[in-house]
Parts: sequence; C-alpha cells; structure tokens
Amino acid sequence: MNGPDAKDPEYLSTLARGLSVLRCFDDKHPEMRLSEVAERTGLSPAVARRCLKTLVALGYVGQYGRNFLLRPEVLTLGSAFHASMNLDQLCIPPLQTLRDETGDSASMAVISGQDILYLTHVSTNRRIRLGVNVGTRFPLHATSLGKAILAFRPEHEIKAFVDQAPYEKFTERTISTGKVMQKRLAEVRERGFDSALDELDFGIVSVSVPILDQNRQAIAAINCSTSTTRISQDELIETRLPLLRDAAAEIEQSLRRWPTLEHALSNDP
Repeated sequence: MNGPDAKDPEYLSTLARGLSVLRCFDDKHPEMRLSEVAERTGLSPAVARRCLKTLVALGYVGQYGRNFLLRPEVLTLGSAFHASMNLDQLCIPPLQTLRDETGDSASMAVISGQDILYLTHVSTNRRIRLGVNVGTRFPLHATSLGKAILAFRPEHEIKAFVDQAPYEKFTERTISTGKVMQKRLAEVRERGFDSALDELDFGIVSVSVPILDQNRQAIAAINCSTSTTRISQDELIETRLPLLRDAAAEIEQSLRRWPTLEHALSNDP
C-alpha cells in the first residue's frame, strides 16, 4: 500500500504520466477525446496529447477520429505478469478445485490502493449481478477479500485506511464509518476470515481467507462467492471455510517454493 515517491531523483514522471493515461480508460470510459483524458488524469492537454501520441505509436492506444481507445496490445502487460509469476500453475488449480467442489466462483485478489485487484478468477455457469475478470477492481471496504487482507496487515496500514472514512455506501449493509470498519477488522483477525452479505451489491454472499507470507502478513486473499438464492451466509461459512483454508495452505506452500511470486505480491519494499 506504499505510494510512489515523486521526490526520488530516479522517479520518471514521464513514465508515470503515460501509465496514468492507460489507467484512465475503463468500462465507463472506453473511448475518450483528448480533453476527457486530460481531465481524468489531471494532466495538461499538451502533456496528455504527447502521452497519447506516444502510446498510439507503440500500439497500446488507438485513435478513431477524435477519440482515443485502448488496443489489444495492452493485454501483453498483464499477461507478462501471469506468465512470469506462474500464477496459472501455482494459484489456479486450488481455486478450480474449490469451484468444482462447491459450485461457487473462486478468486484471488490483492490490495491496490483503496481497492482490491483480482489476479485470478475461476467462474461458474451461474451468473451473478457483478461480473469479475482478471484485473477487475472493487472498493476494498465493501468486499470480504479486501477485509481478509487488510485485517492481517501492519497497524499503520489499517489506521491509514480507517482514517479515510466515510466510505461509499453501495447498500444499507455497506460499512461506511471508520469505527465500524475498525471493529470488523478486529473480528476478522480473531476468527481468521471475513464474510460479506449484500455489501457490494444485493444478492451476493462471499467468504474469504488471507494468504500469508513467511512473516505471517497477508499479501492476498482467496474467496468463494455465490448468489444468496443458493445458500445462506451461515451455511456458506460452515461448508466453504474448511475448503478455503485448505486451498490457502496449498497456495502458501507453493509460494514458499516460488518466492518470486511472494515477493511480487508483498506490499513491503
């Protein structure tokens, strides 16, 4: 959860600006004009234009009339992480086993800023209201994955997040105050898991456990999630928690054999 150090003499602000341009495109903004890119990134129109023109030349951004949009080439950036870190071999098999044994979707995510970022996702044929793919982001405070990670991070990181309350409410069950979040995280630390019911959207229930590094700090979390029409929250916890803990232990053992991935997932310098 450490932020960039713009005062570092080796910090390349030009590169940071180019990456901010790539990140400003999303499902609500698939195509944008120069002025929109500048507004969303906080860059001047002149700087945004140079970034866009460079990214167009490199093949990461396309131009259609006066609109700019991402091109498939950007997928190589994320696929390089998956391939180099052996995620498909180390983390997906335990999640596939979870999916096959429960019929639930199973995922692995890390903290990214104030959100969680999905690294892997094994879906089912059952559709839920919120679609998830690799790279999907959701607000940390409204997810069991986020709270399962944050509860096992250092106290200064927990305090920094709690101090940013109030949080956006998505339903009446969404945690919105720092006091309630602090209490919830203490409960998660005590019981070793988190479960969310209708916190991000109605009709979704999930249970998550942390993935711990060798220092017993959470670096990721895995979950089972499904529709509330299939199972109650209490039954989900009772039946899925033992399976999740087995899967987490398997992933943690894999991380010991492949420390490069553990280092990549770690929030520590």
